[in-house]
Amino acid sequence: MRLAAEAGARSPWRGPPDPARPRQTPPDPAKIPPRPPDAAACAEAEVGDTGPVRRISVVGNSGSGKTTLASELAAALAVPHLELDSMFHQPGWQELDRELFRERVTAFTAGPGWVVDGNYSAVRDIVWNRADTVIWLDPPRHRVMRRVIWRTLRRMATRAELWNGNRERWRYLFRRDESIIWWAWTNHHKNQERYTRAQADPAFAHLSFIRLRTPADSARLLQAASSGAR
Repeated sequence: MRLAAEAGARSPWRGPPDPARPRQTPPDPAKIPPRPPDAAACAEAEVGDTGPVRRISVVGNSGSGKTTLASELAAALAVPHLELDSMFHQPGWQELDRELFRERVTAFTAGPGWVVDGNYSAVRDIVWNRADTVIWLDPPRHRVMRRVIWRTLRRMATRAELWNGNRERWRYLFRRDESIIWWAWTNHHKNQERYTRAQADPAFAHLSFIRLRTPADSARLLQAASSGAR
């Protein structure tokens, strides 16, 4: 799989000029205030032909499909996959010690190829300093909420094990500090702001950002990864 940078969106075709319409004097560029950075103005990436992709960070809101995409992408590229949640959440929902967390992530990302999914700020510097690509899953909030609500209720009803014997419990629905549904709702726009800024940050100029908004976007990326790995 290879990537090519694409900056912004194309201008729409406006048709031929109307001779009856008076000409307008173009504004002085020096007097136009700078536009704040947004998703359209930031450099994004799409499947193309600039360089091989081997070390990938997959980020996005809870319920955006990070782990599913990361697992399928790792399989397509024949590289290992790490779900940060599975490492951080120890038995009984105990949090892994920060330094040990960083040590284990450092060891995992020492390899020549990998896919890591998760948004943990405690290890983002390690992952992003070694990554060549960040894939940001950013579906609309209504789609995220539909997924995360259905997934949470299904896990609770079936008592599905997540990581290290941990399970979601019904009482988590009624406590903001434990509800993944509440977390997804309140963090959606925060994630958008965070990763939009990251795309424009010179500190991350070595990274190619791929922003996926729809299932079709993800399917095209996986198809390109599978074709490029052959």
